[in-house]
Amino acid sequence: MKCIYCGCMDSKVIDSRTSNDGNSIRRRRECLECGKRFTTYETVETSDVFVIKNGGARQSFDVNKLKSGIIKACEKRPVPMYKIDELVSEIQKNVYNSLDREISSKKLGEMVMEGLKSIDEVAYVRFASVYRQFKDVTQFSEILAELENKLKK
Repeated sequence: MKCIYCGCMDSKVIDSRTSNDGNSIRRRRECLECGKRFTTYETVETSDVFVIKNGGARQSFDVNKLKSGIIKACEKRPVPMYKIDELVSEIQKNVYNSLDREISSKKLGEMVMEGLKSIDEVAYVRFASVYRQFKDVTQFSEILAELENKLKK
């Protein structure tokens, strides 16, 4: 591993532990040349999955973009960050476990909405309004009626 301070290619691992999310290994390293310490993360390399947009365009599946959209929907809501991280991890796992190398943005959006519905209903409505491109108040009313019916059951 290349030292970020002096560029030396020789370093030794001082400490290794699983990161908080359990998806990577955190390694504390020491450069054998300058003696400075730095941290690296080791993750599993995954094959590319492409998201097929509504217009037919393809782009790489980006976990950070997914997380950013969920965070925006949960903004100013009492949703703990660990819940968002769990939802992102669950969706990511589902995307990579399906043996398909492509997923439609529609299917991805539905997975996010399903997860948000169980975490925070306001965040769910926010995400749905952007994802489904609500044009007027009646569409909000329909989704609220759907949530009310779910609560009555």
